[in-house]
Order: sequence, then structure tokens, then C-alpha cells
Amino acid sequence: MNNPAKNDSPLTDISASENMLRSQVEMILETARELGATAAEVSVSQDFGLSVTARMGELETVEFNQDRGFGITVYVDECKGVASTSDVSCESVNDAVKAALNIARFTQPDPCNGLAAPELMAEKLPELDIYHPWSISVEGATSRALACEAEAMAQDKRISNSDGATVASQLGCLAYGNSHGFLGSFLSSRHSLGLAVIANEKSGMQKDYWYTTSRRSEDMEDELSVGREAARRVLARLGCRGFKAGKMPVLFSPQMAAGLIGSLLGALMGGALYRNVSFLTNSMGNKVARDDISIREYPHLQRAMGSAGFDGDGVATSSKAFIKKGVVDNYILSAYSARRLSMQTTGNAGGVRNVRIEGELSPYSELLKQMGSGVMVTQLMGQGVNAVTGDYSRGASGFWVENGELAYPIENFTIASNLKDMFLGVAGIGNDVDLRGNICCGSLLIDEMTIATG
Repeated sequence: MNNPAKNDSPLTDISASENMLRSQVEMILETARELGATAAEVSVSQDFGLSVTARMGELETVEFNQDRGFGITVYVDECKGVASTSDVSCESVNDAVKAALNIARFTQPDPCNGLAAPELMAEKLPELDIYHPWSISVEGATSRALACEAEAMAQDKRISNSDGATVASQLGCLAYGNSHGFLGSFLSSRHSLGLAVIANEKSGMQKDYWYTTSRRSEDMEDELSVGREAARRVLARLGCRGFKAGKMPVLFSPQMAAGLIGSLLGALMGGALYRNVSFLTNSMGNKVARDDISIREYPHLQRAMGSAGFDGDGVATSSKAFIKKGVVDNYILSAYSARRLSMQTTGNAGGVRNVRIEGELSPYSELLKQMGSGVMVTQLMGQGVNAVTGDYSRGASGFWVENGELAYPIENFTIASNLKDMFLGVAGIGNDVDLRGNICCGSLLIDEMTIATG
């Protein structure tokens, strides 16, 4: 166990770092120009963090982190070189730029290399309200973690063990610039509290968890609520029973549905499309989901986890539909992948931001009634998604649903289908939206999947 010193201080405001990082970007770009780069782009980041874990009534670990580094990409005509370092001294910067230039001189020319067009750069960055430092001390974080775990353990004597409760606070600053003259930067924060507990009875042992996370600490669930929810979830998993396998409807919990949507979006990523390793290659304008379903991103939402004013190429982000009323409306493209596809970047270098699934939403209880009998999935195991064919096969656990109600917990079964069939067969979307991540959605009811038991 690591015992903190009495005078440990909380993380402090890091806004002063922003001007320093912007100056470093400008200096590195100037160095690249002087050493012969035709064009260059630089990303510099600095992160500060505190993480405190308590387990079985005792403080277990206290971790502070402070990381800084930069990555530089240089272009010599159509040749590209990349280097990175955590040392931002003048000597180290010169060495890194020289290394990137040497790499560029030995690589094959690629006409798709280069910066995004200058007119696509973000001119005015939106205020996103994503930076809220949390003035919490080690002692305060320890107290919350201990209280969270104690609350869970107090709910039922069958909860006999814990993987620990962790309170974490992370602050970051990122600056990006390129030789078009674009220079953008932002500060961000992310705070969290999570707990995993273990329950045991004659039928066996189960583990489950719950967590809360937010840009602003005041928006998090309190530690007692997190403890009670972790306890409720693990107790609900006790007493697993068997069920008859076959083809039946499957209801994905919001957390599992987000991963399902992520798999579909992965097939729309430019890298997969130009390599022809996606089942949605050449799918622009094709129907891939139920008519009333749209999947959109909103990168400028206030205090949301994925919000950003510019992408990894410096291109201005914007709201857009990837799936619009069931039809592919946009791919997910960076400047490079767009050129490979003879298209224009969608401002998604680095991925998607604040994805929402839209359509007719129903209460969770109504989705259970609609499915009648079938399987609700609350946990998934394995990586059984074939991006080339869309075939989907995952190990799972969850609950058997009978007459529109949760009947009993089930585990060690497999769900299988194809992503095309699954999204065309969406029978309902829940209004129980989980807002904790970058892909936010409610429960998702699929009309039919093949279920196999061990």
C-alpha cells in the first residue's frame, strides 16, 4: 500500500500550459521549415493525473502522472516521415525533426500524402466547456473510494470481495499546428469513480461493476449511488440457469449497444474502405439499417466526452450523419483516406465524436414487452466481429426474458448474426441513453439472432 504524505496537494489548474505548448508547436514547425521540410504538422500534449484506489477497506494505491510529448510529421514533396519524443529541449527537437526528414527521404512518394487543404482548417474554435479542474486531494479521493466500496459491501452479505474502487482525475492540454499557419489548442478534463465487486453463493461467483464519469466533477453520480448500483448489478447475476438455444430476439443493454454501433462505424472508416477490407466498401447511398434510423455525430456538444473543434488534421469538425434514414450518407474520412478514395475529408481524422443513434425511442420496459421471450445481453466477450464480411459472433452473458420481463440470469452463451442483418433488423431503440462515452445510445432490440449454449 502506498501511503500519501500529509501535504499532498490536489491537481491544479493547468491553463498556463496552453501558451507554452502553442509556443513549442510554432518553434518545432519553424525548425522543420529551416531543415528542409516542404510541409509539416505538429501535435504537442501535456497530461496530469491523480488516481486513488481503495480495496477491502484500505487504501491500496495512489498514482500521480505527468506526461508530455510531441509528434511531428514532415513532408518532402510527396514523401512522409514521422517522429516523436517526450523531450522538448531544442537539441531533442532538432534531432526528432532530422529523424523525420531522413525517414521521408527514404520512403516512396505517395500522391495522397500532405496536409489537408488550407481552406478546411478550423478558423474559429467553438467554446465546448470541456475543462473543469477538480480540487480533490488524495485524502478526499481516498474517502470517496472507501465510502463507495463500503456502501456496496453493506448491501448484502453475499458481496464478499472487491476489485477496488478508484477515483481518478485527469487534466490535459493539446496543441496542434501545421505549416498552413493553423494553430489550435484546447484544455480538457475527465473525472471518474468506478467500483467492481464480487458476490458468491452456492450457484457460483459473479463479478460486476459500475462507474460514473464526466468532464465536470459536479455532474458525476455520488459515491454511494455508484456503490449501490454496483451491488445491485452483481446480485442480479447470481443464480444463473440454463435456457433453450435457438433463433430469438436479442436486446443489447445501452453499454453493449454502443459497442455494436462502433462495429458498424468501423466499417465506414476510410482506412478500411480504401484497403477494401470492409463489408461496407462502396456502400455510399446504400441501405444498411431500418428506414427510420440515423446515426449522427455532434462534435460541438457542451461538456461531452468526444467534443472537439478540430480533428487530427486541423480540419474544422461539424455535425453530420453517417447513416441517414437507414442509408449510408457519409464515410469517416481523414485527409489521407479521403484522397485515397477521391473524396473530401469529413473532418474525422482521429475518429468520430459524440455519436448518437436517432429514431423512434421507446422505454426500456416497452422493449422487454415487445420482445416477449428472448435474451438480454449485458456483457460481451471476445473480438468476434469480421470487418470484411460483417459476420458477428460473440460470447455473452445477461438475462433470459420471459413474458416481457427479466426472468433469471444466464451466462456462457454465444450470439451470432451479420451486422447488415442486425441493423436492418433493429426492432426497437431504447430511450435509456447512456451518456458516459463517445458513442451514446439506449438499449437496442434486434429482431433475431442465433443463440448457442456451451
